[in-house]
Amino acid sequence: MAPVLVVLAAGAARRYGGCKPLAPVGPSGEAVIDLVASDAVASGFGAIVLVIHPETGPAIRYHVERCWPSAVNVSFAEQRVPLGTTHATLAARPLVGTEHPFAVANADDVYGREAFDLLSRQLTSNHDEHALVGFALAHSVVTDDPVTRGICEVDAGGHLVAMTERRQVSRLRGGHDFSSLDGLQPDKLPGDATVSVNLWGFRPEIWDIFDAAMDASGLDEQAILDQIARGVEVPKVEVLLPEVVGATIESRTGLPVRVLRTDTRCVGVTHADDLPVVQDELSRQVAWGIRPSRLWGNVG
Repeated sequence: MAPVLVVLAAGAARRYGGCKPLAPVGPSGEAVIDLVASDAVASGFGAIVLVIHPETGPAIRYHVERCWPSAVNVSFAEQRVPLGTTHATLAARPLVGTEHPFAVANADDVYGREAFDLLSRQLTSNHDEHALVGFALAHSVVTDDPVTRGICEVDAGGHLVAMTERRQVSRLRGGHDFSSLDGLQPDKLPGDATVSVNLWGFRPEIWDIFDAAMDASGLDEQAILDQIARGVEVPKVEVLLPEVVGATIESRTGLPVRVLRTDTRCVGVTHADDLPVVQDELSRQVAWGIRPSRLWGNVG
């Protein structure tokens, strides 16, 4: 059975100032989620589940219903409270099911066809590992604005050993290397370091781990919704996928995570100023034949 792709599109996008999944990044104004879904379907993913928020979800749903081919198998899950990427992924479980492998991706990063090809092959051929697509740090940053990246430590067998989230990562002027101003060491990071941009492949065993992580957090979605309804300001607390996976690796309580390294570029939108740079990069990819000029070429 073809794997399902869960696209996390419920973020608030405070730094961007708008609905990032609908940012018009393609050469013909295609939205980020159009490119992500088209690449995934072309790579063999059989269905797309979009996790949306009550505030921005209607606009995303309207766009998808207007712009995506009817042959694309797409459904919508709702994350009512922003409790992190683990919580968002769990919102998709009723639509994904608990018997089959699935992938998880951001809705503001264009990963490219090769990344989804690697992930699709892994999920349909290897039943004893989870997976993470790893990019070179230099290939995951398109502007000079600071970003957050998960620096991956990978063993000789290609498995994830540890992931360290580094913040305020910026390219050093005139070079291939990067600096991080988060106070951690080393403060200089090589451009070829393997990083995570939250493109995961999971086996069904992960659902129990996600449930346990949410239980351990003590977060009660309904109680938080009740507080919000009463006008109580709720502290921002999130249960994040990288942290849950990292804890599982350290405790050796789950399947190993295979790191699928690609040398292609991951193009993302973090700040509003990123938009023209991302548009230019994707236009170049089309001109160079890296990206098809027409979406949904094999659908409908």
